[in-house]
Amino acid sequence: MIELDTPAAESTDAPPIRWGKVINQETCIGCHACSVACKMEHDVPLSVNRTYVKQVEVGVYPEVTREFQVTRCNQCDDAPCVPICPVTAMFKRPDGIVDFDREVCIGCKACIAACPYDAIYINPDVHSAEKCNFCAHRIDQGLEPACVIVCPVEAIVVGNLNDPNSEVLQLISRSKADVRKPEKGTNPKVFYVGASDYTLNPSKATYEGAHLYSQQNEGYPVHAAKAAEPKHSVAAARLAYDVPHQAPWHWPVSLYTWTKSISAGAFLMTAILVFAGVQLSPAWNLTASLVGIAFLGLTGILLVADLEHPMRFLRIFTRPQWKSWLVRGSFIILGYGIVLVIQFVLGVAGSGGGQIALSVPGVILAAFTAMYTAFLFAQAKGRDLWQNPMLPVHLLSQATLAGSAAFALAGLFLPLPQHALTIVHTTLLVSAAVHLALILSELVIPHPILDAKRAAHQMIYGNFRSYFWTGLIVGALAPLAFSVVYGSTVLLTVAAVLALVGLFAYEHAYVQGGQSVPLS
Repeated sequence: MIELDTPAAESTDAPPIRWGKVINQETCIGCHACSVACKMEHDVPLSVNRTYVKQVEVGVYPEVTREFQVTRCNQCDDAPCVPICPVTAMFKRPDGIVDFDREVCIGCKACIAACPYDAIYINPDVHSAEKCNFCAHRIDQGLEPACVIVCPVEAIVVGNLNDPNSEVLQLISRSKADVRKPEKGTNPKVFYVGASDYTLNPSKATYEGAHLYSQQNEGYPVHAAKAAEPKHSVAAARLAYDVPHQAPWHWPVSLYTWTKSISAGAFLMTAILVFAGVQLSPAWNLTASLVGIAFLGLTGILLVADLEHPMRFLRIFTRPQWKSWLVRGSFIILGYGIVLVIQFVLGVAGSGGGQIALSVPGVILAAFTAMYTAFLFAQAKGRDLWQNPMLPVHLLSQATLAGSAAFALAGLFLPLPQHALTIVHTTLLVSAAVHLALILSELVIPHPILDAKRAAHQMIYGNFRSYFWTGLIVGALAPLAFSVVYGSTVLLTVAAVLALVGLFAYEHAYVQGGQSVPLS
C-alpha cells in the first residue's frame, strides 16, 4: 500500500502530489517479473509491451558483463505525446501521471512519433495508442503499481517527488540517478540508479540480429543490419535482448506530403501568374482549382485512411487539442479547401477580379498547407532528422516546384500564353534550384546530433538510398538541367514529370529515414 496520510499530505500548505519512479539497476536481476505483471494487470496483447527488460552484453569474452534496463514510459513532466495528440487521448493528470483514453484515441500514431523513448504502441486488439500509465487505477486506490509489488528484489520504487521524506526522493538524493535522454527537455520522472550508459543510450550498443529467446523482425533499418565488423574491445556492447520496434508512419504519410504539395502548389502558381499581371482564362482558373481540390481531397483520404480509427476522424474538429499541429494543419487544410471552392465558383462565373482579391488569403493558406507538416515533424522530439529549422522553407519550395510542374503538364491540354509559359518555366527553374540546394545540404552539412547523423546515413546510403538518389537526380538535378536548356514544350514537360516523380521519392526517403533510428 502507498501511504498517503502523512503530515505533509495533510497540510494545506504542502505541494501537490507529483508521482515519480526509481528503478534500481544495481539490484535488478532481469527476471522479467515486472513485464509479466504488467501484461497480466492490463491485458497487454502479444507482440506489444508496456514494460520490458532490455539486456546488453558489454565486453568481449572472457571479460563480459550483462547489463539490464527496465524500459517503459518515462512519465515526463513535459511529455511530447500530450501536445501532439489532436484529441487529448494522451493527457497529463494533476498528479503528474501521463495517462491515455483508448476510447477517445483516433489512432493517428502522432504520439508514437513524438515519444523519444519508444514507449507507446498501438494495441492490436483495440487499435488505440497505449503505454505504461503508472497503473493509475491502482494509484487511485492507494495501491502500488503491479510491477512494484512483484519485483523480488524491490528494484522498483514509486512515491511523491514533492515529499522530502519519500523513499524515491531519498534514493535520488543519495545515489547517482540518471534519466534517459535528458537533452530532449522532457523532464522524465523515471530515474535509474546504477544504470549503464550502454543501456540508457541505444546508440552505444551494436545490434547483431539475434534475441535471447527468438528471432524477431525489426522495423528499424538500423537494427536490421549487422555491424560491419566485430569490435575487439572490452568496452564493446551488443544488444542481447530487445523487443520489436516499428516506425509509426509509412508510405501513406510520404504520399500525403506529395499530394499536399501539388494541391498547395497549384494555387501558388496561379497567384504568381496573377501577381505578374497574367489574365488567366476562366478555363484555366477552373483547371487550377480542380487540380487543387482533387489533390487536397486525395490528401484527406490518405490522412483518414492511415488512422487506426478512421470513423473517429471528425473528433479532430469536434474536440480539437489546439497545441497539436495535426489539429492546426487540419483547420488550415479546411480553410484552404474553402478558398479552392471559391476559386472554382469564380472560374465558373468567369470573374477575373475576384481571383485577384482571392489571391492574398489564398497564398497564405496554400503556403501554410505546404509548410505545416514541418511544425508537426518538429513536435516529434524523438526524430532528430526532422528537427531542421529549414524544413518549412524546403516544403514551400517543393510545393512551388510541384505547382509549376502541374501547370506545365496541364499546358499540354490547355495552352498557356507564351509569357505565362515563361513564368511557369522560370518558377520551375528557381524552385528546382532551391530544392536541389536543400537536398545537398543533407549531404554536405554535418549533423551535430548522433541520431540525426545515423538517420541521414540511412536516408542517403542505407535502406532508403534508392529513393533519396532518385529524388536528388530525377526530382531536382534533371528538372534543373532541362529547365536551363529549355527550348521547347517537350523539354518542359519532361522536366515537370521528372520533378513530380522525384519529389515523391525524396519525400519517402525523408519520412522513412527520419524514423529509421531506434529510440530505446
